[in-house]
This record gives sequence, structure tokens and C-alpha cells, in this order.
Amino acid sequence: MKTLIFLLLLGIHVTHSLKYFYTASSGVPNFPEFVIVGLVDEVQTDICDSNIKRAVPKQDWMNKITADDPQYWGRQSQICMDTQPSFKANIETVKQRFNQTGGVHVYQKMYGCEWDDETGEVDGFRQYGYDGEDFVVWDLKTNTWIAPTPQAVITTNKWNHDNAELEYRKNYLAQICPEWLKKYLDYGRILMLRTELPSVSLLQKTPSSPVSCHATGFFPHRAAMSWRKDGEELHEGVDQGEILPNPDGSFQMSVDLSSVKPEDWRRYDCVFQSDEEKPSNVTVSIITAVVALTLVLIAVTGFMLCSFHYKILTIRIRLLIPVCTDSVDVDDDQQPPKPHP
Repeated sequence: MKTLIFLLLLGIHVTHSLKYFYTASSGVPNFPEFVIVGLVDEVQTDICDSNIKRAVPKQDWMNKITADDPQYWGRQSQICMDTQPSFKANIETVKQRFNQTGGVHVYQKMYGCEWDDETGEVDGFRQYGYDGEDFVVWDLKTNTWIAPTPQAVITTNKWNHDNAELEYRKNYLAQICPEWLKKYLDYGRILMLRTELPSVSLLQKTPSSPVSCHATGFFPHRAAMSWRKDGEELHEGVDQGEILPNPDGSFQMSVDLSSVKPEDWRRYDCVFQSDEEKPSNVTVSIITAVVALTLVLIAVTGFMLCSFHYKILTIRIRLLIPVCTDSVDVDDDQQPPKPHP
């Protein structure tokens, strides 16, 4: 039996986001040369690529847009196709800057905005990357482009002299982008503003393997996981995983802890915490409850799995017994057309 301590945290406001990723690639087999993906709160909403040659929704609620804007998908498709040539040209330009010819290369742009639904604060971001490294980054405070690498200086010098373009991009990220973000949230209100609580599991392959605390099925994506020893958060010996999407639109994440001595099991806790929007009729408070549950051991290929479900926002798993110690074998730097939407 394990003791589970639940903490319900109310009154945490939410920051929503709208992001677009443009990706041009060369030398990548069985992958489109150009792709645009849109995300609202890290949920993919639409996609366009050089193979399908049109923008298509990835969420059913995105089809509601055409009721108010019948030309929306046609306009997005045109932006996608108009942007592709400039990205193909730019990836060749950047390859020349790095004295590269063949091989696999990726040129990307990421831009968007964040909106705090409680304070109304808005933040914008825009940057370009090449082969996984920053290439050009926009600075919000100064409204200028910064070159993290010498090969990008030519680009920033050119773009920083286009004042009209700089002002347009700044206005887009500060005004237009948040307006569309709010529209998308309204269209997908039932799904995008829902709360899904995760299934949390402890996994260990062998008694000497790291202990993995895994949470899956939660929504929205704003969450954090950590390991604590004697109530203090650990940083050494902890491998923090990324928040990843599930096929059903929910999210998953995990945090691993290097092997724990049997005599120290009682000193460790795994903590999952999800930020949740403040209910309008609830006073900000902290409620603590202690619940004892019997864990069911489920044999899976390569692991023994300790699994349970919970219905609160923060959970602390205390290792009062061994964690499944049995195991199973196992451009010319061309600026693209005006951005979405």
C-alpha cells in the first residue's frame, strides 16, 4: 500500500499561446520539403505542406471558422503556397553561408504570441533556426533582429533597416495575433478550455534501474513534475522529460530518478502539478487530504507498472514500499508573406 497526499490548488491563472512553425528541409527522404503547422495551447490546429498543397484543419472545431470567414482556408492555403518558394530559396542561401552543399538540412521559423487571461498581458516571439540552432531572433523590447551566429549578420543588417516591416511584425504580434488566439479559444471552447486529469504511474525495469514517474492523459499542457527527498525538490540525479502530445490531444510527461536505495524509499516523493484556471466562484485556498490506495501491479513488456488515477491538481507519491522491483524480461534572406491568419 502507498500513501498518496493530494493538494488542490485553486486560483492559478492561465497563459494561452498561439504558435506557427514553418519548416523547409533538404535531403530528408519521405518528408515534405515545406510544412506549416499551427498550434493553440500546444494543440495542433492546422497543417499545410508541399505535398497536400493546401491548409487543412486538425481539430473539428477549426471548421467553425468558415461560418464567419468563408475564405479562411483558401487564404491560409494561398499563404502556404506563396511562402514555400522563399523558404526553399533561403535554405539554399543559408547553406552557402555555412559553406555546405549536400546533406540533410532544416530551416525553420517559429512565431506567435502568449496572452494571460487574467492580467491581459501579451508577449510576442519570432525567430528562425537552422539545423537545430538559433539563426535569427527578434527582440521584443528593441524591435530589432539579433544574430546569434556570424552567418546571420547579413540578414539582421538587412531586416533591421526595413522599418515598415519591423513595425508591421511588432503590431501583428502585439495586436493581431492575440485577437486570433482569443477567436480560436472561443471556437474550441469546449475542448480547449477543458480539464483532463492524468493517470500517473511509477515504472522501474530492474531493482537497480532509475525510477520513472510518468503522467499521461492530462490537459491542458501546463504542468510540471519533480522528485523530492525529505520534502526538498531534487535536481541532481533527475532527468526531466519534455511534455509530449498524445494522439487523442492530451499530453504526457515523465521524470526519472536515479536508482533509490531500498532503505531510502520512504524519503522520496514524485510530484505532478498542473496549473488550472481559477473557478470564478471559488475563493483562493489550499485544501489538503490524505488518501490511501492499493496499487495494482500490471505486468507490461519490459516493466512492472504501478498505476492509479487521481482527481486533483497536484499529487505527491511517497515511496513507502519498493517500486515494482519485480521485472519482466524484456535567401537572399527573403521575408515570407504576411503571417497567419
